[in-house]
Amino acid sequence: MKKGIIIFIAICMFTLNNNVQAQFQGVDSQGRLVITSAVPFLRVNPDGRSGAMGDVGMALSPDANAVFSNTARMAFMQTDYGVSVTFVPWLRGIATDVYMADLVGYYNIKKKQTISTSLRYFSLGQIQFTDVNGTNLNSVRPVELAFDINYARQLTDRFGLAVGLRYINSNLGSTDTDRFVSQAGGADISMFHTNPIKTKKLEGAKINWGLAITNIGSKMSYSANALNKDFIPANFALGVGTEIQIDEFNKIGIYTDINKLLIPTPISPTLEDGTTSNPNYDADGNGIADYKEKSTVGAMFSSFGDAPGGFKEEMAEFTIGVGAEYIYNDLFMVRAGYFYENPTKGARRFLTAGVGLKYSVAQLNFSYVIPTSAQRNPLDNTMRFTLLFDFVKGGKAGTAPAAPTSPN
Repeated sequence: MKKGIIIFIAICMFTLNNNVQAQFQGVDSQGRLVITSAVPFLRVNPDGRSGAMGDVGMALSPDANAVFSNTARMAFMQTDYGVSVTFVPWLRGIATDVYMADLVGYYNIKKKQTISTSLRYFSLGQIQFTDVNGTNLNSVRPVELAFDINYARQLTDRFGLAVGLRYINSNLGSTDTDRFVSQAGGADISMFHTNPIKTKKLEGAKINWGLAITNIGSKMSYSANALNKDFIPANFALGVGTEIQIDEFNKIGIYTDINKLLIPTPISPTLEDGTTSNPNYDADGNGIADYKEKSTVGAMFSSFGDAPGGFKEEMAEFTIGVGAEYIYNDLFMVRAGYFYENPTKGARRFLTAGVGLKYSVAQLNFSYVIPTSAQRNPLDNTMRFTLLFDFVKGGKAGTAPAAPTSPN
């Protein structure tokens, strides 16, 4: 009973379907094969800027919160060092002590290399354990966190690469008979390219694109059975965007991202009749679903072609985000976007909006999620907050040197 309570709450925090136990196994109440993972909080981009633009982040202009999407963008930072703090309330309709908080710091080395680190902290609030009779036992405050270090470098004036290492700790409380503390390691690799558009009508315009594979790492277990492990949310992301300097004071940007989890599509334990056992679910008879026994690297490659429904279902596993940003005089920003996930793979669909304000070394970003589907999203009607500070050595506060001119 204790285990059921903690799993119920943890899954409710992150998933969208009504049948909790079925969702935990990867099959929802309607028999759809929804991809799930351990520590799904790593799939959430807490950045108030990205959050206002449909969670895009691959091709945005560089800032400190690039560590949450595409760290390679940081190779093109024009400020010398800085910090960022974000705060994301969670499930505000039913809880007041569930939230995500994040801290980022970076240092730019000779304007060509940037080192950064971040700490993500997720609190699931106070949870009361009970026995099988409903009698209150001990209460716990489960937390999950991830700490990473990253290195980004420009290889040319237009192209940069980045790598990162991550430590993950998921502490969902503990009992005498079950263990809910799990640890894992992960790695990221990303790239970013920016290229000017050479037309007289669009002077100062450029096209950016980025690619990242994140959370490549070990599996995690939440029970004494070390063989029954879950994948962490390895992810493939690709994005493109264009930025146009309309005049001295006005600038716009338009961006789009696609994402796909590099995790095996779950296999249903039964056939379509709902009663006959599926021979492909546990072919070796060891009590563990075969798709969970794949290696991390093998799962990443096979995830592009393992959907039982073939190509059509495989395409349904991609999510799409689009967003736009208007900037006035590098002081005021207005943003909007949309995020889409296929109804058979989670059904997260929402509009986003937000604003940004910059003064001297500080910038404050807000974003708000407006649901457009019947499925619940933990961030529905929630505002994200981000506060950034960027500094230049020996320069005027908040004023970065001009970006280097790309060669013809």
